[in-house]
Amino acid sequence: MDIREPLAERLRPSVLADFAGQNHLLLPGKPLYEAIDSGQLHSLILWGPPGVGKTTLARIIAQQAEACFIALSAVLAGVKDIRSVVEDAKRNRAEKQQHTILFVDEVHRFNKAQQDAFLPHVEAGVFTFIGATTENPSFSLNNALLSRARVYTLKPLQTEDLAGILHKALNDVQRGYAAEFTIDPAATELLINAADCDARRLLNYLELSVSLSRSAKNTQISKLTVEEVIKDGLRRFDNHGEDFYNQISALHKSVRGSDPDAALYWLRRMLDGGCDPLYVARRIVRIASEDIGNADPRALQIALNAWQAQERLGNPEGALALAQAITYLACAAKSNAVYKAFNTVGAVIKSSGSLEVPYHLRNAPTKLMKDEGYHQGYRYAHDEANAFAAGENYLPDALSGQQYYEPVERGLEIKISDKLRRLRQLNRQARKGGR
Repeated sequence: MDIREPLAERLRPSVLADFAGQNHLLLPGKPLYEAIDSGQLHSLILWGPPGVGKTTLARIIAQQAEACFIALSAVLAGVKDIRSVVEDAKRNRAEKQQHTILFVDEVHRFNKAQQDAFLPHVEAGVFTFIGATTENPSFSLNNALLSRARVYTLKPLQTEDLAGILHKALNDVQRGYAAEFTIDPAATELLINAADCDARRLLNYLELSVSLSRSAKNTQISKLTVEEVIKDGLRRFDNHGEDFYNQISALHKSVRGSDPDAALYWLRRMLDGGCDPLYVARRIVRIASEDIGNADPRALQIALNAWQAQERLGNPEGALALAQAITYLACAAKSNAVYKAFNTVGAVIKSSGSLEVPYHLRNAPTKLMKDEGYHQGYRYAHDEANAFAAGENYLPDALSGQQYYEPVERGLEIKISDKLRRLRQLNRQARKGGR
């Protein structure tokens, strides 16, 4: 039985020269490179997508600094574990004259109690802290911890980075496959695309492909073999992570920018990645009101119809309805006039407090209310010329004459704008004339 370590672990770089990618951080002259090369430690957070080498880089830093490396998982570790690390770090310094690096994986999952227990020892220099996270640390870590740890952003690995890792895996004599296998160029391209910028995923797929090829007594890894290995693979997506918010933001902005091609791309990316289609449907309804509004009122109905189709049919039929809606919205006339007016009114209400309803707008179902003057002076619009009570005020008295909704000169709002201009002119004339 083969009990060797997984390929991804065997090929983990142990020196900076073998580390793939991140040239924006790890070329000579860059601050992180110089800090590692000189062994001058400082607390830091490595923020980037899965499989770009966050853990590997932390280990290289520890090795270069000749420091003791202790790893914790933020998911599993508690305050008790942190205290144990503190004691180990103090013992290392006293007995071995060796500094300690504490590496915390998934540091974004550290709760407040863990962070509070952790921070004084970072401040005191008991150990150097290195955190790894796939999530934006500014959303999950407190300011005190962030101020004591520099954040380095690791970027997704590029095609050439992954190609180099693949070549090394196939040809490395001691840790890889020692040129036992060749690979079809089409299979290489497929593996790199399926890896989705993740070196660990690439090597896991390669390891499975080698296993299948070896079982079939093939010395070349074929495209067919790779297709069999990756058929259930999914693109990177996390319903609770930053990728989720970045992609829904890209979808929304593509529709707002009237780009149906980009909107379709992001929609399909999200759906293929496992996003709940009903969440997307709700967001599409929001876009219809926020960015199209009365410039094309059909957009809201089309969005609601797509939501209903998704609820009734599921996938794949429902997804096509979402695609139809998203392309219509992208191509529709745009207006954020309703959105702006709604937000403006919200701000006015917040600043002006609970202004009273004018008496003439109040109902008077009882004698007491009539005696108090409720409803007196109200003008029934249908009894007025053109069903419009020119000069009437429907806002609280303190806000009389204010205008919040300003239609744009696009789509149906052109006609709405023309009508409102006429009505506002009638209001001005009526008020000037004393009525």
